[in-house]
Amino acid sequence: MDDQTSLRQHVINLLTKGEAHVDVSSGLEDFPRKLRGGKPEGSPHTPWQLLEHMRIGQWDILQFSVDAKHASPKWPEEYWPKTEAPPTDKAWDKSVSQFLTDLEEMCKLVRDPKHDLFARIPHGTGQTLLREALVLADHNAYHLGQIILLRRTMEGR
Repeated sequence: MDDQTSLRQHVINLLTKGEAHVDVSSGLEDFPRKLRGGKPEGSPHTPWQLLEHMRIGQWDILQFSVDAKHASPKWPEEYWPKTEAPPTDKAWDKSVSQFLTDLEEMCKLVRDPKHDLFARIPHGTGQTLLREALVLADHNAYHLGQIILLRRTMEGR
């Protein structure tokens, strides 16, 4: 395996696997329905708000990486949902599904040797695909950790 292929696999693992923490899929897919809109005292966000923030932020990073015409949402108001709880169970499921779909799209970009991980994104200000993937992995890990902490707090563990 050459260095580029190895790097690509490491980045994909960072985005998707639970090597140093909970993997994204298991952290979100089986999240208890009754806790999705819960907010323990002192917490600034609910699991729903964090999930939606992750989904929107990831979508923004993915679109920026591939679309020169992409316009990012307004910060911070358009990166957070308006409600503390999902309006329906289907809304949670749809958000998780879209999050995982977009994550797989980012992994496809990283995996594809036609995409130079180190090349500047032409419409950016110095960003590279590698940088965007690492920012995404960092952002997702940070907020997934918050979601897991909220779950454990609300479950009384």
